[in-house]
Amino acid sequence: MPPVMRDFHQVKRIVIKVGTGVLTQNGAVDTEFMQVIADQITQLVRQHRQVILVTSGAIGMGINELELRKPAKEVKLRQACAAVGQVVLMHEYKKAFSRHGQKVAQVLLTNRIMSQRKYYVNLKNAMETLLGMGIVPIVNENDCVSIEEIDLAFGDNDMLSALVASKIDAELLIILTDVEGLYNDNPRKNRQAKLIPVVYEISEQIEAMAGRAGTLLGTGGMMSKIAAIRIASQAGCKAVLTHGRMENVILRIVQGEEIGTLFLPKRRLSNRKRWILTARAEGVIHLDGGAAAAIKNHHSLLLVGVTGVEGDFAAGEVVKLGEVAKGVADVSAVQLRRLLEEKGENPAAADKKSRAVVHINNLVILG
Repeated sequence: MPPVMRDFHQVKRIVIKVGTGVLTQNGAVDTEFMQVIADQITQLVRQHRQVILVTSGAIGMGINELELRKPAKEVKLRQACAAVGQVVLMHEYKKAFSRHGQKVAQVLLTNRIMSQRKYYVNLKNAMETLLGMGIVPIVNENDCVSIEEIDLAFGDNDMLSALVASKIDAELLIILTDVEGLYNDNPRKNRQAKLIPVVYEISEQIEAMAGRAGTLLGTGGMMSKIAAIRIASQAGCKAVLTHGRMENVILRIVQGEEIGTLFLPKRRLSNRKRWILTARAEGVIHLDGGAAAAIKNHHSLLLVGVTGVEGDFAAGEVVKLGEVAKGVADVSAVQLRRLLEEKGENPAAADKKSRAVVHINNLVILG
C-alpha cells in the first residue's frame, strides 16, 4: 500500500497541466503524444473521476500551420498564430479523445476572467456542469484576444492550471514538465543533484532550489511552477510535479506510485477567500506597523492604520494590504484618499470614529 500522503484513491477532481516542453518533439507539437494523454485521462473518467486538462501549444500549432520559418516574436503575429493554432490544437485533441468516445470542451480564459468575481462564478458554474456531464474541459489561455496574457503570461500555463485547480475545488494538480521533479540543484549541470520526493512547505529554501533547477523548454521554468503550486496549496490541493513523458505517468501518479515531487497543502481556504487570494489586485493600501500586526492577529483593517493608497480601485474590488494580506475594499480609492485627508486634518477625531476599510471576513493573510 502507498503511504497515506500518496493515497489518491478518494480523489475525484484532478487538474492536469501539459506544458510546451512535454507537448513538443523536435520543435513541433507531438500529436501522437496527445493521444497518450487522452488515453490516460479517458481511463480516469471511466473511474468516475473528473478531469480538467490545461494545455499549451496553440501558438506553436499556429506557427506550423502557417509554415512560418522564423519564431513569431511580434505580439500581433503571435495572436494570429494563436487564433489559427487553437483550432488545430482542439481538432487534434478531439480526434485523440474521440477514439474512446470521450467528449471534450474548449475553455479559453484570460487573467481578467479569473480575477473578476462575477465572471469567475459564471465560469465555475459552466465547469461544474461540464464535469457533471462527464465531459473533459480543455483549458488554454485566450492568447488571440489578450495582449496581456502573452506579454504577462501565467508562466507557460503553470499559474493558469493552479488558478483553475483552486477555483474549481480540485483535490490534485498534476504538472507534467520536462524534468523528473524538483531537485536540490540543476540535474543537467550537477550529476549529484538529488530529487526531492516530498515538499511539506514551500519555504525560502525550496524557492532557492527552484531557482537553481530550471527546465530547458517552455516559458515557465521551475520558479513559475513553484509559484503556481503555492496557489494550489492555498486551496488545500495536493500537487505532483514530474516528467510527462514517463510511461502511463498520469495513471501511475493517481494510483499512488512515488513519482516526481509531491507538494502537500499548507491550509485550505474557503471558496471566497481563495478567490480573493488569486484575484488580481487593483491597488495597494499601505499600512503602519500596528495595522500589519492587527491583520496578522485576525482583525479588520481600520482607517487609523492606513498610511497611503495606490491605484484607482472601486469599493468591492480586491487590493493588496501592504505585503501582509489581500482583501476586498469597503471603500473606493477616491473615498479612502478623502478619509485620509480628513484624518490628517483632525487625527484625534478620526481615531475615535475609525472605520473598517477591509473587514476581516473579506481578508486573506499572505504566506
